[in-house]
Amino acid sequence: PPRSTHCISSAASDVYKRQDFTIINACSVANDEWEKHGLNSEVAIAFNLEKKVAVILGTWYGGENKKGIFSLMNYWLPLEDIMSMHCSANVGKDGDTALFFGLSGTGKTTLSADPQRNLIGDDEHGWDEDGIFNFEGGCYAKTINLSEENEPDIYKAIKTNALLENVYQNKDHTPDYDNVSKTQNGRVSYPIDHIDNWHQPQQGDHPKNIIFLTCDAFGVLPPVSKLSPGQAMYHFLSGYPAKVAGTERGVTEPEATFSACFGEAFLTLHPTKYADLLQKKLEQNQSNAYLVNTGWTGGPYGVGSRMSIKETRLCIDAILSGEIEQAEFTEDSVFGFDIPVELPGVSKKVCNPKHAWEDSDAYFKQSQKLATMFQKNYVKYIGEGMTDYSQYGPIIKP
Repeated sequence: PPRSTHCISSAASDVYKRQDFTIINACSVANDEWEKHGLNSEVAIAFNLEKKVAVILGTWYGGENKKGIFSLMNYWLPLEDIMSMHCSANVGKDGDTALFFGLSGTGKTTLSADPQRNLIGDDEHGWDEDGIFNFEGGCYAKTINLSEENEPDIYKAIKTNALLENVYQNKDHTPDYDNVSKTQNGRVSYPIDHIDNWHQPQQGDHPKNIIFLTCDAFGVLPPVSKLSPGQAMYHFLSGYPAKVAGTERGVTEPEATFSACFGEAFLTLHPTKYADLLQKKLEQNQSNAYLVNTGWTGGPYGVGSRMSIKETRLCIDAILSGEIEQAEFTEDSVFGFDIPVELPGVSKKVCNPKHAWEDSDAYFKQSQKLATMFQKNYVKYIGEGMTDYSQYGPIIKP
């Protein structure tokens, strides 16, 4: 009725006046003419910066709300010389802050939820002259195969005021995290205070360690490698992960891809703008940088095996405790970064991926194949006005 419509419009008008930005999420409404409009699907997410309003159609995930606002932060903050980052962050008992960059499926949320450290946040942060600060006030985690044994903090956070999305329910209404008949991309949103060891306030000092998480489907990259400042910039701009089955439309098995700054879909400025800011921050604060592979070892997907969460955590522990600095290192002949020979609890066979392959020639060919992909992807970052970090990338050898 006209009166009701008028009342809704008046209420909406009042909201617009009070809020910095308004999102209208009409999740049950789909755009059936998406092909006619030149879109990729029936889902539509539109933002109007001038009117400070957004409309979301056809998707039942809360992630679109937060990622939309995150994209706006990626536009506004760098213009003020503040780094905006798709990363999680936690802080140790001695006040040392660590950042974890990575796309969905690489372990960013899982690995930052550490019972020995306090969680600042699991997905979106800023870095200004005072240190790290969180954007969200909560967490958004995957639930596939979730168990209390492997991910106790996330498992225990699912209680009153947490929101499960697209998770299979048993007849007694209990969630079944192993049942992926609905989707492999089940999610849970929960307030940060559902984590016992959350850090209050959600801020931290300048990071001592920065960890780039990748999921290598080729089985080439080591579980952990130490990066020089130049290598850190190269891998930040490359943003190599694998798309993992269930996290993106049409992906049924992992495939190699590249996502600048480990979050290209959310970047509203050129990737080099964020890289220049990160380089400045690294130099000012002498932060250490590492590349951690949570993907495959001993062979590519379908042949090798996925890195165990236990071994990955041991690698992360060695970084955060500083033990990795005492390790003996060897240089990777193709990618050039330093690989620890062994770490506490992590054998030589695991630390160096070429030892995990039965066929050393097959490993070398696969390594060359991945290196070629890196080089082809990085070409777009070589040009006038851009700092050339290609010398810090992999080298193709005959």
